[in-house]
Amino acid sequence: MKENIKAFIKDIIPIVVGILVALWINNWNENRKDKNYLDQISSASNKELTDTNQDIKENLLLQKSYIDSIDAYLIDDKISLLDITLKNKGIYVPTIKINSWKAISNSKIELLDYKKISALAMIEEQKEMLKMKSMRLVDFLYANPKETGKDKKEFLKILMLDIIGTEESIQKDISNIITN
Repeated sequence: MKENIKAFIKDIIPIVVGILVALWINNWNENRKDKNYLDQISSASNKELTDTNQDIKENLLLQKSYIDSIDAYLIDDKISLLDITLKNKGIYVPTIKINSWKAISNSKIELLDYKKISALAMIEEQKEMLKMKSMRLVDFLYANPKETGKDKKEFLKILMLDIIGTEESIQKDISNIITN
């Protein structure tokens, strides 16, 4: 009986060791794949955020010029909202790129630390807020293209300032992510 137990242990030890080595190699390989995936996502995300930050900078200049035009024609009752918009060649809103964030949030979000998850989620929420505010601005302009009154121009200015505030907030969050 002792010989059977010894033979059994002698046969089982290589199997157990083999299984443990296989599990260790599998874990090592999974960790390596996760690190590569995270590196790729981080690189893509940083590129998207850098592009978005630049787009916001460019659009802020155009939007502030639009506000200056509104101020310049505020009391001129011959210039309509449409005229002001056409003189500024339209309304500009930046493109907020967060495709990498959406990719990782739908698959391997546990690989990111909480601060980055929180910051990217905030940018996503602000993107939706910016979209909503932009639609409100467009709806207002479509409903009032021929308006020349000071009150409508002031309201247009308020809508633009609200959009700018959201863009500046997004820009701040992007800067925090990029610097960390």
